[in-house]
Amino acid sequence: MGIISTLDIVGLPDTAVRESRERVRAAIKNQDFDFPIKRITLNLAPADIKKEGPHFDFPIALGILAATEQVPASALEGYAIVGELSLDGRVRPINGILPMAIEVKQKALKGIVVPLENAEEAAVIKGIEVIGVKSLKEAVEYFKGEFKPDDIASKVQDAFSLDFEGDFSEVKGQEVIKRALEIAAAGHHNLIMVGPPGSGKTMIAKRIPTILPSMTFEESLELTKIYSIAGLLAGKSSLIKTRPFRAPHHSITPVGLVGGGRIPRPGEVSLAHHGVLFLDELPEFSKEILELLREPLEEGKITISRMNATVTYPASFMLVAAMNPCPCGYFQDPFHECSCPPHKVHSYLSKISGPLLDRIDMQVGVLPVAFSDLEKVNSTDSATIRNRVELARKLQLMRYKGQNIFYNSQLTPAMVNKYCKLGKAEKLLMKEAFEKLKLSARAHNKILKVARTIADLDQSENIKEIHLAEALQFRNLDKYFQYLKV
Repeated sequence: MGIISTLDIVGLPDTAVRESRERVRAAIKNQDFDFPIKRITLNLAPADIKKEGPHFDFPIALGILAATEQVPASALEGYAIVGELSLDGRVRPINGILPMAIEVKQKALKGIVVPLENAEEAAVIKGIEVIGVKSLKEAVEYFKGEFKPDDIASKVQDAFSLDFEGDFSEVKGQEVIKRALEIAAAGHHNLIMVGPPGSGKTMIAKRIPTILPSMTFEESLELTKIYSIAGLLAGKSSLIKTRPFRAPHHSITPVGLVGGGRIPRPGEVSLAHHGVLFLDELPEFSKEILELLREPLEEGKITISRMNATVTYPASFMLVAAMNPCPCGYFQDPFHECSCPPHKVHSYLSKISGPLLDRIDMQVGVLPVAFSDLEKVNSTDSATIRNRVELARKLQLMRYKGQNIFYNSQLTPAMVNKYCKLGKAEKLLMKEAFEKLKLSARAHNKILKVARTIADLDQSENIKEIHLAEALQFRNLDKYFQYLKV
């Protein structure tokens, strides 16, 4: 009776890892290597953590070849190896390469061997050797000194260009909302627009990416890690340099919005990290969905708990929402009569809770565009606004250097007291507004953060009365919501 070769994998592997036995066996044989005729036991330590995904194929195969002296075991020392194997021995790309490359650098390893398609993504991390290979045989030849891979670092390019389809110069009228979006972009503030259909809310929102400030390297790296884990870097190379603009439909599921699944994946709130999450027709989203936004809006992250693991994804996004003032859309419209009974309006607005509204920094009423505005030539284009936003952003980066925040909206209460100090006249104005508008402590701080951003746009070191007064103008819909919900 002949000896039968077996490959047993222990250490809490999932189905994809257990199935690697057949992929590894076929890949080794089809690449003209010898698969040992003996029993092989592979231990994935530590044994109490579940191992998931097909990226163990490649290192398992090289480990077997090293154990059978078909590749020098000493040559593998100091290298991380990840990748999925095809049955013919080709190395297939996987998700999440960038976080792995970062870990390689933190562990002070020599380098990482990855599928060729993932090499540019890994090469974003400087100071480690990145070896991209097409097959198991190429990897063996590399470790034997018989194959020299291409210089990947020289090929690293930006993932997106800065070309945009729309421009703010195309927006007729609506100077108040354009000013509000400039402030929001400069300080990364949340904003809600309320106005009748056809007033330009969606059109303006889609042009927000054209005025957002450039990303720092740290922001780009953090965002690229999220897209790498989500598998959304396919067809793009290396580092994401353009801030994301995510606009999910109101039919989105809770998992789609905040992330989750059997293997927790990032949702839209994380994919919009350091960018914009645009929710059009806000009351059409279910109340359950909207309440899920409270944690990421407050904490800048989202924690997903599952039986085997708890995962925390960053979710520091700028929320921009648009909505009609009532179901028919024409409440207080000067040109149309509203046909909504009070109970319908109450039901429509009740989906937007007070705690959620309190977390939105700026509220802007949008009026219909006048005919005279349609004939005007708008000279303010996106590039001009973006330059002003960039200058304000540079002030914030210098002010908060070394404090792990990037913009005014991230200020903690202690930081608000330090960086948003008011003079005597400004304190009096804030006191009157606080009592008249019946503001919460959170709303009070958000107004100060917006005023800080307006002062930065004016290149002013101190918050002046005019800055605070403008910030208060963008907090004037609290009474509107309270009135319509009565």
